[in-house]
Amino acid sequence: MFERVALVGIGLIGSSLARVMREQGLAGHIAIATRSEPTLARALELGLGDSYTTDAAEAVRDADLVIVAVPVGASGAIAEQIAPALKPGAIVTDVGSTKRSVVSQMAPHIPAGVHFIPGHPIAGTEHSGPDAGFADLFEGRWCILTPVPGTDEAAIGRLARFWEACGSKVDTMDPEHHDMVLAIVSHLPHIIAYNIVGTADDLETVTKSEVIKYSASGFRDFTRLAASDPTMWRDVCLHNKDAILEMLARFSEDLTALRRAIRWGDGDALFDLFTRTRAVRRSIIEAGQEVDLPDFGRHVATHPEQE
Repeated sequence: MFERVALVGIGLIGSSLARVMREQGLAGHIAIATRSEPTLARALELGLGDSYTTDAAEAVRDADLVIVAVPVGASGAIAEQIAPALKPGAIVTDVGSTKRSVVSQMAPHIPAGVHFIPGHPIAGTEHSGPDAGFADLFEGRWCILTPVPGTDEAAIGRLARFWEACGSKVDTMDPEHHDMVLAIVSHLPHIIAYNIVGTADDLETVTKSEVIKYSASGFRDFTRLAASDPTMWRDVCLHNKDAILEMLARFSEDLTALRRAIRWGDGDALFDLFTRTRAVRRSIIEAGQEVDLPDFGRHVATHPEQE
């Protein structure tokens, strides 16, 4: 689909893209760039690309598609670095889970004649690095594109077809709406998970061995989210601050109502809440956004190359 694709960043998303592009024949040449020499060397060992460099500008030179797969806080610096080497007509996209911040960081550096189309594949695991990727990571998952006004429709269509070839379903929305939606479906759950696991770690009346021993009662599912990449989630919190704070405020109000229902023994209110939330779970299953596996289909044994 593209003669030359440049991947700037080769973590979970970047390495998964490299694998699926190779498997599906989506790129004539895959150029990989990352600032870490050891990470670059590992990508070379895994055979993820056709060329390797620590210079992002070198990687994007002559590329038809440039995919920036770095923590959102680094997006602006990468855009500034690669801008002089971008060829006219190239498509530049990203994979960050906040979009308004990425647009404000990257757009000022993208030269005229280059199509900047921010994107966000809603797929991931708690693992990171080039070993963590696998070709079917995007299978059946959504990828949201947030093109800025005036973006060439043909370029948007071409990028959408690329993600569809990677296995994704594609949707489009404006960056601000994306950030609000992701604040509730992704960012808030991760923040709550980090907080719950941190609370358990701080408890003096419960030993860590007991926390681990009995984790299958519910705590275990929070630890998967709380094991996600710290750099990425630090940047998400800093770069989607307004939407996250709004959702935290709403969550805090609902938590207060739940606490009141428990304190006053309001069984009807509790039953109503638990019934409504159970229906949400059924809807997710019916929408095909869950798999029938206790580990959410993310166990490394499924993908031996990760070990």
